[in-house]
Amino acid sequence: MDPLLITVAPTGAETTKDDCPQLPTTLEELVATAQACEAAGAAMVHVHVRDAEHRPTLDPQRLSDTVAALRESTGLVVQLSTGGSVHDPLEDRLKVLDAAPDSCSLTMGSTNFGDDVFLNPWGFVCDLYQLSQERQVVPEFELFDLGQVTALERLLSRYGLPYGGRVHVDLVMGVPGGMPGTTDALVAAAAAFPAEVTSWSATGIGRTTLPVALAALSKGGHLRVGMEDVLTLAKGVPVEHNSQLVARAVELGRLAQRVPMTPAEARSLLGMDGN
Repeated sequence: MDPLLITVAPTGAETTKDDCPQLPTTLEELVATAQACEAAGAAMVHVHVRDAEHRPTLDPQRLSDTVAALRESTGLVVQLSTGGSVHDPLEDRLKVLDAAPDSCSLTMGSTNFGDDVFLNPWGFVCDLYQLSQERQVVPEFELFDLGQVTALERLLSRYGLPYGGRVHVDLVMGVPGGMPGTTDALVAAAAAFPAEVTSWSATGIGRTTLPVALAALSKGGHLRVGMEDVLTLAKGVPVEHNSQLVARAVELGRLAQRVPMTPAEARSLLGMDGN
């Protein structure tokens, strides 16, 4: 059975604690969630951090404390979001790497994100990429549309391979303003990947979660799931814990004859083991 990397994105920056009390926003909640998701089959955790009022923050101490706590309590690959929220300044987003995560997200262009703009100008993308190489942090390239697939090819051509020598991509699909969460869009994006891409996953936002997951599995891709991306298991059935979404991804993988990767296997896939 082919291995399947399952990444869990448990919190995000958009949903409020008031609207979704079961969202893990404190460090204790995040650690407990990560432990449960690792037990369910996740190998990597994609992390957004909240402050004492449960609001998105890029506070350096909170980021460092979160990375340390997750490393101490789990074996998961720890990936910090460098996107923060759509309101975070670019200079603060660069400082995320000061927390020395295993991995970081790196979005390849600006996107209309609902009514807001998720700003990722080319100069910032280049600065963040070179900083990840310097700090020896493995990037996951987040692609919200086909133009960003082309931008990835441009970036690799100019600056070479990332730290670790592997190129891992995540297709973020179904965001209002980005590419739709459809099989046709996924196939088009995967067909356009630069030759340097060694692995890829897909994320379906909201009601596109299952169609995107099924399409990704059929194309040999990996999966990202979590309450950052979807808050219901079915219409009218709320997610109570991120581990439910991980368990569903494991079951979908089983049907596709894919077995969940361990964190150690994920580190190998992403070039973190020195091989």
